[in-house]
Amino acid sequence: MKNNPRFPRRVGMAALFAACALTVAPGLAAPPPGHVPDTIEQRVAACIACHGREGSSTEAGYFPRLSGKPAAYLFNQLQSFRDGRRLNSDMTHMVRHMSDAYLHEIADYFASIELPYPAPPTTTDATPEMLARGKALVFEGDPGRDIPACVRCHGEALTGVLPGIPALVGLPRLYLSSQLGAWLTNDRHALEPDCMTKVGRKLTAADINAVASWLAMQPVPANPKPIAAPPSPVPMGCSALNN
Repeated sequence: MKNNPRFPRRVGMAALFAACALTVAPGLAAPPPGHVPDTIEQRVAACIACHGREGSSTEAGYFPRLSGKPAAYLFNQLQSFRDGRRLNSDMTHMVRHMSDAYLHEIADYFASIELPYPAPPTTTDATPEMLARGKALVFEGDPGRDIPACVRCHGEALTGVLPGIPALVGLPRLYLSSQLGAWLTNDRHALEPDCMTKVGRKLTAADINAVASWLAMQPVPANPKPIAAPPSPVPMGCSALNN
């Protein structure tokens, strides 16, 4: 995922010279032994170490799935790691010198991949009461504490909303709880209007555990793609809908 001067971009003088060489001397066109192709797939190969094959992380790990996420969401997260709104030393190291154009290219690549989701876990240490609380927060929120239901912004099927609201299903429980906790502890931010900061700070640790436990148990719908627009007016302004 790094910009590496040893690997030129696909568009540019290097591509032009390569094309000329192919035309003038076809016999010289074969790549030398050990040649690494300059493709977006090769350049994002480092992502696979944590996020899985082509960004399709499983429910067993911590790292989130990248494939099929809204491109605007992925771009916003890469930009946030680069610019300090999200904190992860490995991610910051990888993207800190990347331009917006390159981050868009990476985001578009992973957004275009369609891979099947693994089946959700069949067991949990969460109690039935905890799971019921999580489901209630997802579908009803907590009006007494001014906490909107998750489905108000993430869609009734929880598969996300274009251009930049992510799915909540198909994610590991640990990842869900850690990211909700990051909103609560003020360790994660988004561009203004930062709707999740407003919501996240109203959650308790018990709320987060309940929501993450219930979401992690849910199967991904047959059509996992994000919907085009929220099902109803969103409860507050959100930068994820402004891209």
